[in-house]
Amino acid sequence: MTDEIRTIGIVGTGLIGSGWASRCLAHGISVIAYDPAPTAQSYFSGNIENAWKSLSKMGFDRTRSADWQFTDDLEELCSKSNFIQESVSENIELKQNLHTELDRLTSSEVIIASSSSGLLPSEIQANAQHPERIAIGHPFNPVYILPLVEVVRGTKTTHSTAQRLAEFYRSIGMYPLIVKKEIEGYISDRIQESVWREALHLINDGVATTKDIDDAIVYGPGLRWAIMGVCLTFHLAGGEQGMKHMLQQFGPALELPWTHMKAPELTNELIERMIDGTEQQSAGRTVTELESLRDDCLIEILEVLKKFSYAAGSIGSEASCANG
Repeated sequence: MTDEIRTIGIVGTGLIGSGWASRCLAHGISVIAYDPAPTAQSYFSGNIENAWKSLSKMGFDRTRSADWQFTDDLEELCSKSNFIQESVSENIELKQNLHTELDRLTSSEVIIASSSSGLLPSEIQANAQHPERIAIGHPFNPVYILPLVEVVRGTKTTHSTAQRLAEFYRSIGMYPLIVKKEIEGYISDRIQESVWREALHLINDGVATTKDIDDAIVYGPGLRWAIMGVCLTFHLAGGEQGMKHMLQQFGPALELPWTHMKAPELTNELIERMIDGTEQQSAGRTVTELESLRDDCLIEILEVLKKFSYAAGSIGSEASCANG
């Protein structure tokens, strides 16, 4: 399939859509983008320019990248695309209507993937004539750096579509995780959501500030998670007997009322605490400046993992397609 895809259609050109475009361009795949918002093209162009600051540091050669174009005609995008990645707002009615239209305008062998972060693909593909080629391809921001993409099939999505989708994502340096069962929120966002809900409770109850919450992650478990995730980290916590001993020793704590699963009410007071806390953490730096810092750190972390060919560093050189 990878040889078949020469042009990708990007529908929805916000942060995620432009991230997809940047990654594809760096890997030599042309982009045609569509977004009806009045300022969409300039925003899209600016995001690509910003992404190239990081892509260049990763070893990609911009002079060898593919070209992109912007269109205000969805039918033109569909006629020129070998693959479509939709990244519009997380609204089921909007996505359902859009995928019905994309399905109508696109040749039936073209895969249409949604960047949805939690909606069911079965609902998105419900009104399509060719639902077997519609699936979820959920990336993580920044898409041009982070390799994970969750592939989720709907009830009518074929196994072949999921495999072809995974093959394409691998070809652009990503790590496709095929979710075994259709479920809202998929895997990664469900894990992140549980941490987020508990963080809101701790802040709401006056136990911690936003900085305390982030410090509790970045100086401790966050470093371990980048290497071994949650389960393997706890396997090591069990000593020589691994997970067996870990569950025997710490399992009873699961019965204790340590955590909340239901999120607290977003009162005005809690909202203000979140806003004030993160503004203090930002220390006058703009979001763009913080994004640049984040990208630089992520690139260095990936470089370290590559030295050990482990976790995200085992995928291979991000720049191999650009410089090979």
